[in-house]
Amino acid sequence: MKELYFLRCRECGKKFANAPQSYCEECFSPLEVSYDYEALAHVAHRGALAHRAFNMWRYAELLPLPEGFTPTVAIGGTPLVKSRKLGARWGVQNVYFKNDAVCFPTLSFKDRVVGTALAAARRFGFTKIGCSSTGNLANAVAAQGAQLGFDPCVFVPADLEPAKILNTAVYGARIIRINGNYDHVNRLCTQIADRFKWGLVNVNLRPYYAEGSKTHGYEIAEQLGWELPDNVVVPMAGGSLIGKIAKAFCELAHLGWVEPKPVKFFGAQATGCSPISDGVKRNLPRYQPQKPNTIARSLAIGTPADGPFALRLIRESGGWAEDISDPEIIDSIKLLAETEGIFAETAGGVTTGVTAKLIAQGRIRPDETTVVCITGNGLKTTDAIAADFPLTEAIEPRLEAFEALLGQSLDSEVAA
Repeated sequence: MKELYFLRCRECGKKFANAPQSYCEECFSPLEVSYDYEALAHVAHRGALAHRAFNMWRYAELLPLPEGFTPTVAIGGTPLVKSRKLGARWGVQNVYFKNDAVCFPTLSFKDRVVGTALAAARRFGFTKIGCSSTGNLANAVAAQGAQLGFDPCVFVPADLEPAKILNTAVYGARIIRINGNYDHVNRLCTQIADRFKWGLVNVNLRPYYAEGSKTHGYEIAEQLGWELPDNVVVPMAGGSLIGKIAKAFCELAHLGWVEPKPVKFFGAQATGCSPISDGVKRNLPRYQPQKPNTIARSLAIGTPADGPFALRLIRESGGWAEDISDPEIIDSIKLLAETEGIFAETAGGVTTGVTAKLIAQGRIRPDETTVVCITGNGLKTTDAIAADFPLTEAIEPRLEAFEALLGQSLDSEVAA
């Protein structure tokens, strides 16, 4: 059976057979997975989804999966939560939060990309897998590697949040801590993939890995009743996710699963590492690399691999990019939790805070449908907000002690 997907250079367009390869041998630009959409239209039917479980594998025909692939991990299928309070506070009507903070098995959207990457790793015969990571990807590689019988080894910056280190170590993965930032880690992993022939999911398996992000977009469209939103606000680290959501929308329109419409894409970054946002706001032809300095470590990539493509997409869609400071990130984490009951990691604080800024600027209009992407769980970055929630003083287990405490609280409220 002829394969329905292959690799293609994003710049020169040269085609390549499926292989663990991430760059073009002619122009050294990134490769991505492309599809024979004419043939795909004959095998992929929206009606078939009604009989499938709500997880990322319901869209199997639209993913680069090897023939005979059978999923064993129910990844994705996360809620699209319509705002109950925050939208009203912002003065907009239709705000939704795509909540991948509850994605199985490790509580971030990285579970999706690892799902497709490890399908490719199995196809190409890798037994040793790994990644360069700012935390969430390491968690996902470790967990799914353990579930599927791979031997995982992950590489992370030495200053990574302790919770993310623990969330990787518990699955038995080998962790290599590097004295440097993510960009240093990623360069080392590129060399390791060449020397040791390991399957590093975001290096030599990157084209297949990145396709898993499309399922975040497929689910948004399906959960909106097979309609596309007007706006999507996406956190940007390497810059891949924003492009893959756009690709998902284009594919669904091409296949006739949704009515085509213009969607504005808004990129969100932390001010302490905002090369793509800076490039958009200064109208630069290419972003300028930055040295990361932010609590949003999952977004702290100073030389984003897909940055040029994110810049182009944002501009062509009529969107924009913004960034917020670390104190604003903390305030936004708390605001989202207090209003919507969603505890997001620092990246979710970034998208929430940036959305508020975009609305205040008039770039997102009150009557538009806007989806805000929440990509990771707040339990992974508790160190960022711990100082804002000191332990209260314990009381004795007696009613009079409680009444005395209650009286103090009432006095405080009156004084305020």
